[in-house]
Amino acid sequence: MPVDPSIAAVLDQVNAHPAPRIIDTDPEVLREVNRQMGAGLALPEPIEVGSVQDTTVPGPAGRIPVRVYRPDRGGPVPTVVFFHGGGWLTGDLDSHDDVTRRMCRDVHAVVVAVDYRLAPGHPFPAAYDDCLAAAHRIADHIDDYGGRRDRLAVAGDSAGGNLAAAVALTFRDEGRPLAAQLLVYPATDFIGDYPSRTENATGYVLSQQDVLDIQHLYAGDDPAVRGSWQVSPLRAENFTGLAPAVIGTAQYDPLRDEGNAYAEALTDAGVDVFARSYDGLIHAFLNLFPVSPAADAAVTELYAQLKERLS
Repeated sequence: MPVDPSIAAVLDQVNAHPAPRIIDTDPEVLREVNRQMGAGLALPEPIEVGSVQDTTVPGPAGRIPVRVYRPDRGGPVPTVVFFHGGGWLTGDLDSHDDVTRRMCRDVHAVVVAVDYRLAPGHPFPAAYDDCLAAAHRIADHIDDYGGRRDRLAVAGDSAGGNLAAAVALTFRDEGRPLAAQLLVYPATDFIGDYPSRTENATGYVLSQQDVLDIQHLYAGDDPAVRGSWQVSPLRAENFTGLAPAVIGTAQYDPLRDEGNAYAEALTDAGVDVFARSYDGLIHAFLNLFPVSPAADAAVTELYAQLKERLS
């Protein structure tokens, strides 16, 4: 299936100005480019929710900024801890504001977005440590958030999907499994080789070279680090007992096959998994729902599946 026409128009604009290599670019420049691109794709008016609060939670290196979205309804509700994408290099609470507002509204849950430390200034394990600390804090003080102790989930896209998967594995190992995990085109394997990396090597926002540069800046080159399950969740020894998973990947994404492989590994371990690879879509489609009906339909389905597992 060809690229969704609405997304093809976005790609034409992006590809008209080829970007320099990530590894050769000042991280602050990358972050500003990410902000500008996000602003151009954002909804004209923010999605209304009950309330939005910027605050902090304790972390291993100081206070971690978080943004708490509360639905417009009373009584205890599920809680979703959200980790944004951006290759562990870019992204913040604003870059995914449309995404998290919609999640709060559609899932009818409190959503806590986490502004974890970014590479290369803070390489692995900084982002993982921050996300785990935030999830622990929210789980231990659930009455201050959604209030349903048995309905805590993690979610994330791309790098955030990687972090969500790693946090879910940790919670399982700690004997406190989560109610669900939403992983959207997650990075799951830093040491594997997949056909989708070469099939979608260039022209679809995230290139094969981008993936290699990002992996180096986040986790370095030590095989023991890159192959650890905290960096490569697909390399975990077992997946039994993990939280029910909703996993979405995209046809034109270098990360497609490793995301699909993670869904298959969880399914083989007896985990409840909803998995779909969306034809015609690209990496970052979670942020493209304001401009693409196909991306909008995918987000609708993924959020509905998450809501079902949290109901």
